[in-house]
Amino acid sequence: MQEFRDRVAVVTGGASGIGKALAKAFLGEGMKVVIADVEEKALDAAVADLAGGERLTAVVTDVSSNESVQALADRVFADHGACHLLCNNAGVSVGNCNVWETTVNDWKWVHGVNVMGTVHGILAFVPRMLESGEEGLVLNTSSGDGGISPLAVQSVYASSKAAISILTECLGAQLAAREGGKVRAALFYPSGGMFDTGLWTTARNRPSELARERPYAKGAEMTFDEFYQGAKAAGFELPVQDLDELAQATLEGIRNDDFVIMIGREMAEVQLADRAKKIGAGQCPITAETFDFG
Repeated sequence: MQEFRDRVAVVTGGASGIGKALAKAFLGEGMKVVIADVEEKALDAAVADLAGGERLTAVVTDVSSNESVQALADRVFADHGACHLLCNNAGVSVGNCNVWETTVNDWKWVHGVNVMGTVHGILAFVPRMLESGEEGLVLNTSSGDGGISPLAVQSVYASSKAAISILTECLGAQLAAREGGKVRAALFYPSGGMFDTGLWTTARNRPSELARERPYAKGAEMTFDEFYQGAKAAGFELPVQDLDELAQATLEGIRNDDFVIMIGREMAEVQLADRAKKIGAGQCPITAETFDFG
């Protein structure tokens, strides 16, 4: 995709963090942008901050609900008649736990938003994008913590992001096989450093019916600042990635028709080669980590 002006972009999880940075970058290219998020107040604040005028629309959307995402698609196509760039970006996470210390609701909530939210986006938008006959892109947000080098303490989140990676590979292959291949898929790995985003505090949006069945162990949940300062006190200098720079790198990847869009792909290649080597040797490719910086 080379031309962005006057084309339509939809960004889920667009009220803050990476989603908001993507929306800002798309507006900067002259696109019409629809940001969707479950937090109405955050959407209102984002609209005021982004100042996109008539080119920016906000729609309250719960991506874990197929009906809600279908309503989003209905609104987009009613208002704009097309969707050229769909960013399935909304995501949540839970605290660090051993697998046997997670709860059923941990899995239902995270996979309901991260995995099913992506599935709902594909089901609601892709058939209409294909029917339009116009060029289009489905950009699914995964994570290095899952698709490349999963963290053992993040089994719930990492497994959801690994699922998104494989889902997107399948989608990309299927779309490429269609005659013309005007609609394609791409896999977005936020990268370049740590991210000071709302992902650290997504429990604020956790539905009461999916509340955790028992308390976390001490230190399982941390804010970004708690983690960063704890790591610094322990002697670790962790880089923090600027979100606007990440969004611009994403635009470059879209222009280049990259399937995998990330900063530092060469490092991912090294990590995946090491992973494959361990698998080939019959070994578990990851080891247990602890992040007790409290």
